[in-house]
Amino acid sequence: MRWLNLLIDIFLHLDKHLSTVLQMFGFWTYALLFFVIFMETGFVVTPFLPGDSLLFAAGTFAALGDLNVWLVWLVMAAGAILGDTANYWIGHFIGPRAFSGEIKYLKKEHLDRTHEFYEKHGGLAIVLGRFIPIIRTFVPFVAGIGAMTYSHFITYNIVGGLAWVTLFLFAGYFFGNIPVVKANFSLAIIGIIIISVLPAGWEYLKARRASRRAPAGE
Repeated sequence: MRWLNLLIDIFLHLDKHLSTVLQMFGFWTYALLFFVIFMETGFVVTPFLPGDSLLFAAGTFAALGDLNVWLVWLVMAAGAILGDTANYWIGHFIGPRAFSGEIKYLKKEHLDRTHEFYEKHGGLAIVLGRFIPIIRTFVPFVAGIGAMTYSHFITYNIVGGLAWVTLFLFAGYFFGNIPVVKANFSLAIIGIIIISVLPAGWEYLKARRASRRAPAGE
């Protein structure tokens, strides 16, 4: 039971236990990194798994030579893209059944509005959503529910996945071992998340200003 609790703790907090995992599993650490990123992005019930912090931590250890940075980049980018893809198809499968009319509060017109939104603004939502914890787990799921055109979805899925992994992984690679950053690891992660969320916040403010001006211009 003690070993089971330890394994669960490592899985849930792989970013904090990465040094131990490298010693225990060696090359298999790459598979574990893939699996955690895939789960974090691939299922709406697992947004609590480490994402940003795990990428940053992996970059930090890659800079020390414990991991191959390009192999880590490839593995984690694949996990991010495939995770979102799985999430999309889960939503795509659930959507028509959930909005069939059997559930009182889930109406077909809501599904149609979701589809219309994702066809118009889904690309931006998918790319920017990658950088917001928890939100990134729900965006592809809702895109699937709204039946966003798959060719449209996969393009932005790849762009967003590569941008997310590249930013956090190489931030850890170049800055993770600076003494002040190592001493304030949690604050560094929070700072990166805030910076990455700024574009989404800016787009939201622009949309609000546009909606306020619309009645005046009519």
